[in-house]
Amino acid sequence: MSGNQHDEGHTVAGWTGCLVAVAGSVVTGLGVVGWRPGIWLGLAVVASAALLTWVLHLAGWGKPPGPRPAGQLGLAVRDSTARGGHGDCLGCRLAGRRGVPASTVLAPTPTATASPADLSS
Repeated sequence: MSGNQHDEGHTVAGWTGCLVAVAGSVVTGLGVVGWRPGIWLGLAVVASAALLTWVLHLAGWGKPPGPRPAGQLGLAVRDSTARGGHGDCLGCRLAGRRGVPASTVLAPTPTATASPADLSS
């Protein structure tokens, strides 16, 4: 990724889940062309790819929604905020980790100030 400043989500969780899903698709394809147990076995492997990706994301090997800082773009960089959950992340919400949504911006609350005219009365 040297020279590429775009965060395309290259993570251990993403690559592992993709490889397992491709293997499941190959096994499913073998089932379609004649190996009967292959269809169900392949579909089970594809489903396990989704679960594996989710577990790796929750363990910190994925990434939060949106772009990451430039120092965290490497493949082997773990996400230190995964334990508390990512606010806009469906996977974290399904695991019961709420986090703080990235879109939440805390606006300063207006405070009442007294003018000199109010103090004189």
